[in-house]
Amino acid sequence: MAGTSGKQKTARDMVLSLGVIVLAGLVMWLFIPHDDGEPGLKRVDYSVELITARRAAPYPVAAPEGLSKDWKPTSVGYRGDDFDTWRLGYHAPDGEYVEIKQSTQKPSAFIDEASQGAQRTETTEQIGGRTWARYTGGRYDALVLHDTDGTKGATTVVAGTGSFDQLKQMVTALKLA
Repeated sequence: MAGTSGKQKTARDMVLSLGVIVLAGLVMWLFIPHDDGEPGLKRVDYSVELITARRAAPYPVAAPEGLSKDWKPTSVGYRGDDFDTWRLGYHAPDGEYVEIKQSTQKPSAFIDEASQGAQRTETTEQIGGRTWARYTGGRYDALVLHDTDGTKGATTVVAGTGSFDQLKQMVTALKLA
């Protein structure tokens, strides 16, 4: 009989220990903050990359000036070994994505990649004294400045999930330097 009492006591102690551990876990879970929303996008400072691209690129590199603080830069890059490709991505005020891309790559291949396969339409936009071609697609729409319009061999694409009004707002803010 002595052996049975010891086994019951051990099982009871294990159940009590498990209860204490579960209770401690619940208390910790209650006091740790939970954020079930989407994670915030981090604003990037692209000033160093812009200076670097403007020094290295064989064309005037485009970047916006004067956009409201609601436009959040989220990605940036310059690849001299990849057709001198400049890229600057923004999170628009309404949550859409707008990206500026420039490259010396063959225009048809570059436009297809940068616009995610959008097709050229007959519509053009006169913005800042330049003619921008309108492209529409399944994922992205785009405004394209062909390399024949004073960009020294580079093609400029402003594309994204944003509306054409947002794309035009970005194009209007672009400064080529």
